[in-house]
Amino acid sequence: MVRKIEGPARIPVPGGKLIDEHIGRVSSGDEAVSIAHMTAPPGWEEPAQTPSFTEYTVVLRGTVIVEHAEGTTRVEAGQSLVTSPGEKVRYSVGPGGAEYVAVCLPAFSPESAGRDD
Repeated sequence: MVRKIEGPARIPVPGGKLIDEHIGRVSSGDEAVSIAHMTAPPGWEEPAQTPSFTEYTVVLRGTVIVEHAEGTTRVEAGQSLVTSPGEKVRYSVGPGGAEYVAVCLPAFSPESAGRDD
């Protein structure tokens, strides 16, 4: 069945980051995958999380910084990153902010993100 989604759902988050979910639990009712366009302002950061999904990140502009057990990985525009379920990570962006696409399998939910308080 072909389904056209008219536009993304804006997911509210603190800190000024914009999440536009094109495919996923909120925008299309899909639980198998979520695809979101993220725009984070300069200096944005979030608490550490231990998600129960695989996340594929494609950086379009700026720098996404990921802290993890092995250290810190900087992902620049044109580069990509894959994180595994059960891996504790903490995302932030560089001084110029960042724009990126995140694909989560299965779909992102606040509960499956496993964010620290």
